[in-house]
Amino acid sequence: MEYKTKGTCSTLISIDLDDDHTIKKVEFTGGCNGNLKGICKLVQGQKAEDVIETLDGIKCGFKNTSCPDQLAQALKQAIS
Repeated sequence: MEYKTKGTCSTLISIDLDDDHTIKKVEFTGGCNGNLKGICKLVQGQKAEDVIETLDGIKCGFKNTSCPDQLAQALKQAIS
């Protein structure tokens, strides 16, 4: 699935999930390249529900959201 982010430097998140909600692959378009590559590697092989619990609500500086929070929002949409 593809998720258009809101309120972040990244503009799009591409997610590939197994039927059991295990994350096969995540890619961000835009944003802080190195940090987002790291997040993608860390969440690969994890259950979407666990990643949502960990990342939901993280803020970036003065913003009300962040790239990790947007990933949580995307995963919520993907598993609903």
